[in-house]
Amino acid sequence: MAATDFRRIGVIGGGAWGTALALAALRAGREALLWAREPAVVESVNTARENRDYLPGVTLPAALRATGDLAEAAACDAILLVTPAQHLRSACAGLAAHLRTGTPLVICAKGIELDSHALMSEAAAAALPAGTPLAVLSGPTFAAEVARGLPTAVTLACADAALGARLVEALGSRTFRPYLSDDVVGSQIGGAVKNVLAIACGVVEGRKLGDNARAALITRGLAEITRLALALGGRPETLMGLSGLGDLTLTCSSLQSRNMSLGAALGAGRTLAEILAERRSVAEGVYTAAAVVGLAGRKGVDMPLCAAVDAILNRGAGLDGTIDGLLSRPFREEGR
Repeated sequence: MAATDFRRIGVIGGGAWGTALALAALRAGREALLWAREPAVVESVNTARENRDYLPGVTLPAALRATGDLAEAAACDAILLVTPAQHLRSACAGLAAHLRTGTPLVICAKGIELDSHALMSEAAAAALPAGTPLAVLSGPTFAAEVARGLPTAVTLACADAALGARLVEALGSRTFRPYLSDDVVGSQIGGAVKNVLAIACGVVEGRKLGDNARAALITRGLAEITRLALALGGRPETLMGLSGLGDLTLTCSSLQSRNMSLGAALGAGRTLAEILAERRSVAEGVYTAAAVVGLAGRKGVDMPLCAAVDAILNRGAGLDGTIDGLLSRPFREEGR
């Protein structure tokens, strides 16, 4: 199937990121159909030309249409999976009965499944018909900036190089620039773990621990990401690219990040329950923290920063005691 055959792009997930990717597909010269679970989102996109719940303030063109009919979305030539990470498997199970043979699915969710510790590609493959073509899109992206057409670069990882190249051509434009990789595992680890580390960077911000501390956390966090990726078969150069260092730097450097802003609120003394009660959108790091720690434990990978975030979010650990524990760790060689 040539790139020109990917004329219609279906986007599964009516949140901010799904809406932004639908707009990116339109700018690339494709048709875009946005599937949303909530009837209010479908109505808002189709009549108000705005996703009022998840991407307010961005005017949507008439060419972008929303639907609540999963079968209609599944009939598109290529499909972007933009659901929350913990719901990706069930979304794929719902799609499975409607997919045409050979339709490629691009995973745009970043996370690790909580119960199974599966990567998103593993969860999708388990729920889809055998042989369904899969790719992964990851990288440093804020949905609002992509929606406004600001310059953005991402990694598109696919084991099938020819398919990956066609997807790059189908989705790429002057301001949305995919770079092709065949490291599907490494591309997913960077995107998942950076959400956990962004919460930690937010705590640094909220506790006013300084820019030195944030830089140290980003750097040592990258070491944790790399160790886990290598243990799972990823390549170190992938983690130096857009889906690794690029995504980590963005998410840990701006309060536009849902995960960093959540960490900042925690650092300022608010409780997790209070923060989550005020939000419609998902901060993936809240759920990924425990999954990362569980997966790292299975693989024998030391990830003290991620373990600290998990302890704060899920195990009742106090901020100051957890920070003191990290600062009291034995000195070690930098490359370890």
